Amino acid sequence: MLRNRTLISLIAGGALLTAVVTPACAQQSFDNLAGSWSGVGSMKPKDGPPERVRCKVDYVVKSEGQSVKMDVRCASDAYKMELNANIDQNGSELSGNWFESQYRIGGKVSGQNANGFIDARIEGDKITALLAVRTKGNRQSFSMESPGAWVSQVSIDLLRDRR
Repeated sequence: MLRNRTLISLIAGGALLTAVVTPACAQQSFDNLAGSWSGVGSMKPKDGPPERVRCKVDYVVKSEGQSVKMDVRCASDAYKMELNANIDQNGSELSGNWFESQYRIGGKVSGQNANGFIDARIEGDKITALLAVRTKGNRQSFSMESPGAWVSQVSIDLLRDRR
């Protein structure tokens, strides 16, 4: 059970930060995220081969583009995860929180958004991870590293769903 919770925390944290990708444009807002995105990637357990992950992310932008609410659903062959997050932006600084409802775990997000790149840190009771996130047009990608955790690396590429 702890391995599944750690895995979900890592994936959830990674997926969570895809929500903060686009604001690096001059307006520094979340406006370009609104809608649904989906994609695939992989996660690497500390001791084992990479595993395929499928994700769907829905974004609702609020407060004139300075806040975003997101819902994330990810699955691999071994688990399913549902995560909700709220992230605010003040200048280039990001802050927020996330909560995974199936396993009832959550935590905080902090970071910086500059020139189209997000450098962020997620923290919870059982996880600390560093993330790098980028959006270009209708594509989002992120990578996560959490050395020592059961899942030490995650990489996911998302495409905006057609409206």
